[in-house]
Amino acid sequence: MNPPIVVATDGSAVSYLAVAWAAVDAGLHGSPLEILTSVAVPGGWGRGALLTEADTEWLRLDGRRVLTEATRVARAAAIGDALTIESDITFDTAIANLIERSRHARLLVVGSRGRGAIRRGLLGSVSTAVTRHAHCAVAVVHTTAALDPVAAEKPVLVGIDGSPHSVPALELAFEEASRRKVGLDALHAWSDTNRVGLPMSGWDAVRERETELLAERLAGYGERYPDVQVRRILVRDRPIQSLLDASQDAQLLVVGRIGRGGFAGMLLGSTSDALLHTVECPMIVVPSGRG
Repeated sequence: MNPPIVVATDGSAVSYLAVAWAAVDAGLHGSPLEILTSVAVPGGWGRGALLTEADTEWLRLDGRRVLTEATRVARAAAIGDALTIESDITFDTAIANLIERSRHARLLVVGSRGRGAIRRGLLGSVSTAVTRHAHCAVAVVHTTAALDPVAAEKPVLVGIDGSPHSVPALELAFEEASRRKVGLDALHAWSDTNRVGLPMSGWDAVRERETELLAERLAGYGERYPDVQVRRILVRDRPIQSLLDASQDAQLLVVGRIGRGGFAGMLLGSTSDALLHTVECPMIVVPSGRG
């Protein structure tokens, strides 16, 4: 069966943008959409605090209200009427629930921040946690869902650091670009500093080596995705700044969870972590073990 795309909402404006983006992406992949809202009460609100039956019913009714609106948003954003939508209310924390669902999901989608209601907590903490621990790729929608006609024509941007960790991100980026019928910007930044005055001796050899590395990583994708026009971007600059600048003209940014300087036990690379809090377009963080 086609695995679902799971999106979390807490009733905030950004979370509804995430729902709209998830509905469009689910339609592109032919995947069912699962909408989740958590009505769990965070701990630390006083000793002996217990929910009465009336409190529980109120939370459930409010969760249904959020899901009703989220379903309406998804239907309005979806292309055609074929999208299958399911919704669920959980009294578990959103983080634990989403990480468990990520075992069987194609993609998790969350907003970059939430409304901070006491009963749900900040959605921003959810997005940070799931990008670090989810078993599947995680899409984080920021201030824009990039669903307007102008943004829909922009390319998909992928960061390539040359390590095996970036291969799953490259694979997903090609797939998204193909389904969206847009080009792919493949950016490889080959310096971790932009300091001036550094010795220039040997830079030509380094650039040649990095150019070959980028070509090796892209080899074979042209035959598999002949409909995707690829633009290679090779820069001698910090990857964070380079990807942030390039994302201004992209509808989607795709990066690997762990970078070239990472290691197997690392939860989130410095590049993906920094971009998670700075980019404006939707961003997908892909674990190295995807698929």
